[in-house]
Amino acid sequence: MTIPSTLKTTGRAAASLALVALSTVAAFAQTAAPAATAAAPAAPAPVLDTGNTAWMLTSTALVLMMTIPGLALFYGGMVRKKNVLATIMQSFAITCLVTVLWFIIGYSLAFTTNDSAGLNQYIGGFSRFFHHGITVSTLWLPGVSNIPEFVFSMFQMTFAIITPALIAGAFAERMKFSALLLFMALWLVFVYAPIAHWVWGGGFLATWGVIDFAGGTVVHINAGVAGLVCALVLGKREGYGTTNMAPHNLVYSVIGASLLWVGWFGFNAGSELAADGLAGAAMMNTQVATAAAALAWMFAEWIVAKKPSVLGIISGAVAGLVAVTPASGFVNPTGAFIIGILAGVICYLSAVKLKHALGYDDSLDAFGVHGIGGIVGALLTGALADPAINALGKDASVGKQFYGIIFTILWTAIATFVILYIVKALVGLRPTTQEEVEGLDISQHGEVVP
Repeated sequence: MTIPSTLKTTGRAAASLALVALSTVAAFAQTAAPAATAAAPAAPAPVLDTGNTAWMLTSTALVLMMTIPGLALFYGGMVRKKNVLATIMQSFAITCLVTVLWFIIGYSLAFTTNDSAGLNQYIGGFSRFFHHGITVSTLWLPGVSNIPEFVFSMFQMTFAIITPALIAGAFAERMKFSALLLFMALWLVFVYAPIAHWVWGGGFLATWGVIDFAGGTVVHINAGVAGLVCALVLGKREGYGTTNMAPHNLVYSVIGASLLWVGWFGFNAGSELAADGLAGAAMMNTQVATAAAALAWMFAEWIVAKKPSVLGIISGAVAGLVAVTPASGFVNPTGAFIIGILAGVICYLSAVKLKHALGYDDSLDAFGVHGIGGIVGALLTGALADPAINALGKDASVGKQFYGIIFTILWTAIATFVILYIVKALVGLRPTTQEEVEGLDISQHGEVVP
């Protein structure tokens, strides 16, 4: 077909115009791309949050105070005079021992990611062995909390310290000091660190949706169940049931309980890892639940035993502190109030009635208060979690919490039992009958309170 010359001319002109237009668009695109890039600069690097860091430094000191001198005095006042130094020594020595072990290996096992994805469900790795790789510029949760990782590790260390120290209340007045040190070292590595990883370090319980704001499962159920196993394996104290074993100085215990109460604000509100509204809610919940539980225990005892005791009200306060721990950052204050009332009554029945009915010697009610209180709190966290307080609680359920409780009890009970028999084979668990009757102060440490 022949094309008219005029159309040829017009077509060439159109083609030329099209080429010019395309060239213009291309040039514009090339110049616009850098402009668009310049309009969206890279996000700034996370910067240390001084407010959060100041709060976490304070919380860390408060939680350390819970063990020394808080728990040391609380337990020390409840034993007989011949065992007071040995009991206080246990808390102090555990603080020193766990500090060293946490620095070397505990933190890494609990809070790092294992190179194996399968193993990471159960235990962390060794990347922070001896705190390797942490500098003053290393942040924990960069972009979220923005606190130094040193501060985070130190905060978690105080939790690792008080958990084994709580166990000592179950076997008070009857374990050799050498056995205690060996048992606590093995228990920290093989029981505490794995369970902390399961719940807080990205392990399988966290994946399943188990929630624990500040340690109901990791600390209290863990310590309480381990304490019960210790009490059963060691057996009863010499003269239990026939000899007067009343507390020798409840003033010490009141001071200790008061220090525990104040320190618990760091424990619960500090677990938010930030100075914000949720930390304030956790603090309020802690106060409300503790007061409610103390009164609930006191009135329950008043009804049953006809007199409200000092030992009863401070035990109730600790029961409330324990039970609200997993829930403190998930429930509203009304929920905390309910938790406190139920924990006070249930822990009273456990520590006073259940223990005597079953006949085991949980010397200072580590299981009756911490084990049972932790279970009550964990279950009620699933039932009462309020998404308006913490959105992470929207999928909480009693069923998920129950799974967490069962797995914690099973691992803690089995591992604690095995560790005890290893220690028994190596150094023995109990002093001689004569040494126990004389008192652990003189037989284990060569000292007495005049």
